[in-house]
Amino acid sequence: MSVSTDVKVYRNSDVVKVVGFIPPNHRHMRLILVLKDQVIVLHEATVAAIARAYISIVSHPTRKAVEYIQMSLDKGSRKPNYAEHQLIEQERAEEEIIREWCRVLGFTEC
Repeated sequence: MSVSTDVKVYRNSDVVKVVGFIPPNHRHMRLILVLKDQVIVLHEATVAAIARAYISIVSHPTRKAVEYIQMSLDKGSRKPNYAEHQLIEQERAEEEIIREWCRVLGFTEC
């Protein structure tokens, strides 16, 4: 995977506001991150993948990394009302994920 070198890291102090809501005439939540320099709107499926990643790491006694990648699923292989594009967990070694992102983020202690 190729990652842009223009990576932004946001600290908690950079987050002005977090808003979750379901727009009128929609079924799914939107999560809005109001940051000091931009506003990001995430759809519910993306927020669900973030929650799955968070829970699978912090609630596990040894797990340290997980990766989800975008996959296209045809109607017959996904649950009803699920979007075609989904973030699906990959079978990738935790150490490999950690090494890759330490390098991208410039961490020397990894």
